[in-house]
Amino acid sequence: MEHFSKILMKHKLNIFIGAYGSGKSEISVNSALLLKKENPNINVLLADLDIVNPYYRSADAVAKLTDCGIRVVSSSYANSNVDVPALPGEMYAAFDDDSNHSIFDIGGEDLGANVLGSLNSRLRNIDYGLYMVVNCRRPFTSTPEQISQMTEELSLAAKIPITGYINNTNILDETTLADVLEGQEILQEASKLTGIPVITNSIMKSLFDRSENCGFSEDEVFMLKQTISYDY
Repeated sequence: MEHFSKILMKHKLNIFIGAYGSGKSEISVNSALLLKKENPNINVLLADLDIVNPYYRSADAVAKLTDCGIRVVSSSYANSNVDVPALPGEMYAAFDDDSNHSIFDIGGEDLGANVLGSLNSRLRNIDYGLYMVVNCRRPFTSTPEQISQMTEELSLAAKIPITGYINNTNILDETTLADVLEGQEILQEASKLTGIPVITNSIMKSLFDRSENCGFSEDEVFMLKQTISYDY
């Protein structure tokens, strides 16, 4: 595997989708922070395009992101109980300003992925990576067959192919290293079914630090720090 920071830097636009509870918003925020940390002179934009779920949004971490010099774009209804099928105009800077390295956090499942379908003409003209974040401890993505089916549904709604899987198997504070390793095995089997590679395994830094002989090489791990509150 190539280290995830190098994968992110390859594309002008990195997009994260997944099932509900996959943890894609946390992945999106940490990806933006990683990009800025590794490349402090670039412009990083994070667009929270989750118009489906008013909870668990990347916009929750706006203070942390802006403090690090990252531009955050979200709906005016972010962090409320109201969602409308409209996208913030500022997000088009991802396509119109070549100086940006942008990240899109897309809403859950096929309903959220429809946002990408509406941007299909724009996506044809930009170098992007589309990653499916998978939590193998969640319903509907707990087996290779379920992951394959979800992959097909999301790709159909997005109208573009998924280019990589991210193993984000967790049960919040109760996550063990065994959970992450089992998730990797399940996702590798799903990869055989779909032909889509597993590009990284995310793990909370706190768990990684207290785990001896974790079984992952440095290039196989994307270490996360929690930035989003999961109380609602």
